[in-house]
Amino acid sequence: MSRVLVADDQTDILHALRLLLTELNCDIDLVNSVDGALAQLERHTYDLLLMDLNYTRDTTSGREGLELLDRARTYDPMLPIVVMTGWGSIDTAVEAMRRGAKSFVQKPWDDAVLSEIVERELADGVALRQRDTRHAREQEDARLIQRALLPSAMPHVDGCDMAARWQPASGIGGDCYDLLRFSHARAGISIADVVGKGLPAALLMSNLQAAVRAFATDGAATRDVASSVNRLLSRNISAGKFVTFCYAVVDMAAGTIEYANAGHNPPVLLRAGGGVEWLNATGVVLGVFPDGVYDSRTVPFGPGDQLICYTDGITEAYDDRGEEFGADRLITTVRRAGARAAAADTVDAVTAAVAVWTGGTVQDDATLIVVARNA
Repeated sequence: MSRVLVADDQTDILHALRLLLTELNCDIDLVNSVDGALAQLERHTYDLLLMDLNYTRDTTSGREGLELLDRARTYDPMLPIVVMTGWGSIDTAVEAMRRGAKSFVQKPWDDAVLSEIVERELADGVALRQRDTRHAREQEDARLIQRALLPSAMPHVDGCDMAARWQPASGIGGDCYDLLRFSHARAGISIADVVGKGLPAALLMSNLQAAVRAFATDGAATRDVASSVNRLLSRNISAGKFVTFCYAVVDMAAGTIEYANAGHNPPVLLRAGGGVEWLNATGVVLGVFPDGVYDSRTVPFGPGDQLICYTDGITEAYDDRGEEFGADRLITTVRRAGARAAAADTVDAVTAAVAVWTGGTVQDDATLIVVARNA
């Protein structure tokens, strides 16, 4: 049985609508004011709201009705709303439709027409909620699959420790990272940001991750990994899409980091003495130019140094004034955590600082990796 809320300030109209909707096998609640309607919407879930646009005698502006419509949609964005209006306020009914009403009924109504509208909107509302439930289930399945593709534990590499945090903005996202152990002294680190959000970005992210794991073998130059992944993505990526990507190999025996950066936010190498080195781009973003060329560069990685890789969800997080967190605050936060801080402590410090900056809102996918060499 469908539950319907009817709002109208005229008692005779409420009684007439009760009789009509009862014949349609509806469970009906009647209210005669905007406040009464809002109180019911706050307490109960309805399958349909049938509402008048005017609640003050001798008025035709529809202001109260439009306000009720707007507030009703905040309680339940998927609630089907049918508005009733006299012949002189059709313009107001049109405005109500612009604000989300599904249909309107002109007073005095024809019972057959009103019954047809109510039955149609009830059926459409049920279908919409079912699609939404199915979509939510599919989103959750996608989130679990995507999470399973990410490293379940940090690899052990002698002489350093690693930590990472991945936070999608909407359950699933376009950021990804991987940590690959090659030996007791070598590991590969990848981080990427797929343009866009939601399921399409997540699907592209999974393809990227599979490609990285296929090409990032021990001994493969970082430039070759970037080139191979780029050629593969360029054949399959949709027009107008691209991926920023950075791949690095930490070699503790040699005390070096070799990297190739495909247009990604430059990772920060914070030296034990407080100096900063940026691992800037060595080639263009992935997925645009199939024959893109990428260089490998090598930098020292000494005792007490920290490598911080991140996506723009960290540095471009903004406060209530629209000011970005920025790379400078990222570096300041890492310095405050201390050069000798464990990687997990540095990740926690940056995550907390960004949360304070944004007031706790997650605005974009955000990924952070810290590799700290033991002092």
